[in-house]
Amino acid sequence: MGAVIWDRFQFGFTLTYHYLFPQLTMGLALLILVAKLLRWDDVARFWARVFAINFGVGVVTGIPMEFQFGTNWSRFSDYAGGVVGMTLAMEGMFAFFAESAFLGLFLFGEKKLSRRGHLVAATMLFAGSWLSGYFIITANAFMQHPVGYGVGADGKLHLESVCDFMFNRWVFWEYANTMCAAVVTGAFVMAAVGAFWTLLGTHEVAARRCLKLGVIAGLVACMVQLFPTGDRSGKLVAEHQPAALAAMEGKFETSTEAELAIIGQPNVEERRLENPIVVPRVLSFLAYGSFGAEVRGLNDIPRDQWPDNVELLYFAYHIMVGLGTILIVVMLIAAFALWRGTLYRSRRVLWMLMLAFPFPYIATTFGWMSTELGRQPWVVYGLLRTSEATSPRVPAGDVAFSTLGFLGLYLVVGIVFLYLVAREIKRGPKEA
Repeated sequence: MGAVIWDRFQFGFTLTYHYLFPQLTMGLALLILVAKLLRWDDVARFWARVFAINFGVGVVTGIPMEFQFGTNWSRFSDYAGGVVGMTLAMEGMFAFFAESAFLGLFLFGEKKLSRRGHLVAATMLFAGSWLSGYFIITANAFMQHPVGYGVGADGKLHLESVCDFMFNRWVFWEYANTMCAAVVTGAFVMAAVGAFWTLLGTHEVAARRCLKLGVIAGLVACMVQLFPTGDRSGKLVAEHQPAALAAMEGKFETSTEAELAIIGQPNVEERRLENPIVVPRVLSFLAYGSFGAEVRGLNDIPRDQWPDNVELLYFAYHIMVGLGTILIVVMLIAAFALWRGTLYRSRRVLWMLMLAFPFPYIATTFGWMSTELGRQPWVVYGLLRTSEATSPRVPAGDVAFSTLGFLGLYLVVGIVFLYLVAREIKRGPKEA
């Protein structure tokens, strides 16, 4: 494999692994705040300890990505660093330090702070966590839909409008969609632990609280994830990245009243979708709000503007959508059982909740894959190609060697993380 492929694989692997942790901390930040508002201090205290473990591992796994901008992606950093560097710096200087400082206050200041002061610490922990996510999403949204920039005499990008850059409409919907996904992850994990304790017959009060909060928050977040955030995000892709939309749907021929492919196998060589199961006219409506709208196919888009792995993009997108549907069904069943008052004694539903917690992680991973693969072959859409963004003096062998090192290191970090979280779950919540 060439250096570009190794660079992309290394960054994709480290980013995917790293994001396993922030999505839980961002989701838990909101749920911890809700637990404090409900005066469920035992629940808030327990999940704050889990939050701290996730936060620490997230910091460790996130550091290598920062260095890769200089080691593996120097031309991208040189070209676009004057724009995206601002939000990356703000994330580290403001949001990260606020998050870590108020996490310390929340964990160790409960005996010193008043109830109101401890609630303020929880609020600031939530604000810092979600503000951190906003800064990162702003940088990514610029790469998806660049606005607010200018090109200098040296050919490099510089920031012309902070307002346009920070409030890019792509930012709003991508951020809302990402935060909903984080809440879904946090809610499923919380419900799974509550179900585990209930099945064991331990920590009965905390288990019921975790189940109730996890199921209600999970159902609401799943619905908002579907509409409006998912719907609006899809319409932005249709408007600004038609090649990505066509690849996600395996659509090669342009047509009006375009059908939605539920399943199928894209054959790029013959430019057709094999063995499709389709729903007539639905893709036109989902993409443009009209059943008769025209949807462009890949055949009407220059080949050098196609995503460079149509097959992987197609299956990643469909796995994300399929798992998202399953998550909604799971939460609907659990919410119905909660409403009927049978949730805490229904072993089938409890087992379902306990075993379903990996699905949000998988769905989120494939969702990000869809986003990033859809932007290809651009690293900054329409401005800088991925092949022109790497560090030309770093050979493929060096990147491959460091990638193997990351694989081994992250395996060890993952084992330690699982041990620490399992120990906390075994201990359960502590009384005040």
